[in-house]
Amino acid sequence: MEWFKTLLIVLQIVSAFAVILLVLLQQGKGADMGAAFGSGASGSLFGASGSANFLSHTTAVFAVVFFVSTLAITWVGNKKSVSTGVLSGTVAPTAITETPPVVPAQDPTKPAVPK
Repeated sequence: MEWFKTLLIVLQIVSAFAVILLVLLQQGKGADMGAAFGSGASGSLFGASGSANFLSHTTAVFAVVFFVSTLAITWVGNKKSVSTGVLSGTVAPTAITETPPVVPAQDPTKPAVPK
């Protein structure tokens, strides 16, 4: 189960970096004004609005992966082993390994000495 938690942490870190990178690559709302009049559409690989849609959809996918991996890490981290308890009936018998100490017998004619 530890390898699964490690895999989730790696997936979370990769998706976090991908979201950061994709957000930084996207243009702001004001940059669409120049593309609307034809200045940015000719040199674009995806067309006038194709790159914005591609980047925004990819950002959304990586954001979902990030949140799902975060929830999975939380769920795996909070899983605790449940003990069966005292009343489960599966108590193994224990062997006595120590012998009780030998107490010398007292002479009945002598009075008992208090400790």
